[in-house]
Amino acid sequence: MASSTHNQQQHHPNPYGTTAAPPPTPSTQPHPHSTSDAAADALSHLLQRLPPSLSIPNRRSSPPSTTSPPLVSLSDPNRTLSILSASQLGYFQLTNHSISPELARSAESESLSLFNLPLDQKETSFPKNWPLGFDGEDTEDESFCLDSSCSTESAELSLTSLREFTGEMEKVGLEVIEALSCAVGFENPSRVCSLMWISDGSPGNKPVMSGKFFPYVVGLQYQIRCQKYSMLTDSGWVSVLPQVDSVLFTLGDIAQVWSNGNLKKVRGRATPVLGDGNNSPHCISMSVLLTLPLDSTVSSLLPRGAAGDGEEGGDNEAQDGGAGKRKERRFHSFPFEDYAWRVYHERLLLKDPLDRYRSPET
Repeated sequence: MASSTHNQQQHHPNPYGTTAAPPPTPSTQPHPHSTSDAAADALSHLLQRLPPSLSIPNRRSSPPSTTSPPLVSLSDPNRTLSILSASQLGYFQLTNHSISPELARSAESESLSLFNLPLDQKETSFPKNWPLGFDGEDTEDESFCLDSSCSTESAELSLTSLREFTGEMEKVGLEVIEALSCAVGFENPSRVCSLMWISDGSPGNKPVMSGKFFPYVVGLQYQIRCQKYSMLTDSGWVSVLPQVDSVLFTLGDIAQVWSNGNLKKVRGRATPVLGDGNNSPHCISMSVLLTLPLDSTVSSLLPRGAAGDGEEGGDNEAQDGGAGKRKERRFHSFPFEDYAWRVYHERLLLKDPLDRYRSPET
């Protein structure tokens, strides 16, 4: 990662941290001799005054039904169009790729061994240039963020399988990004890097969307076994069950900006559904995120052959994915490092973190 990220706590005093709330102000207590009858009468009076068209909402909304993600075969001669069609939801599953099941299982075994290390070894054996390293802030949701080489600070840790697995996943991810750039019409980026994000959770011990969020172009998760995932898309919550040995692809916020809003996205990473009775005591999640160097600037990428440089103040129009018409840019350019730091610490998943960069016309 970029050297400018060293000692982020000094460069980025966290302005997003929360402060302790003041103690609650004592409120007037009900009279000790007041009865429940009076409260029931008050509630009855309130309900009678409600308009007849109003209905009382259910205490909990029903969970989304589980579906199979759109299927794309990497051996399909028309895979570019298939990827474009499937990605309109913001996610799909990829089959007939080059990643072997044996390599994925070996990488998972190495990942699991990391969580069995003593705490002091976890904290000293990995780089600390954000976002790389060990994060044990939440003891029920520990995670490791590694670079594409799965580098460590310890000669005792040999992550050969994890390193090879990350490299193979990265190759498949770059192939998909190239297909998307051809199909949608944005420039094929040259500055892309990879992160291996490993998290572990016990069933029932954490909420669906726990875990920190780092922006990415595409995210990849290999389906080692039958495992449901939950995701927050632009259209709402979805629950998916990919095929075993497929790769679950999610499109991130950077892909949406590059495509000038033509691609849907998933906010954060696809998260395994825990506590459904089908999981092992530990559920390892290995996510390869194809993202950007921290010193990058994020902006919509002009189609090939379009005039203008796409920066604010220049030609402010872009052709809409080859549709034959001109369209204003939907996003302002912004520094990637500032954006990544903010969403990483605020975990802005329920509110779209891209909203502040959208053009007023959109």
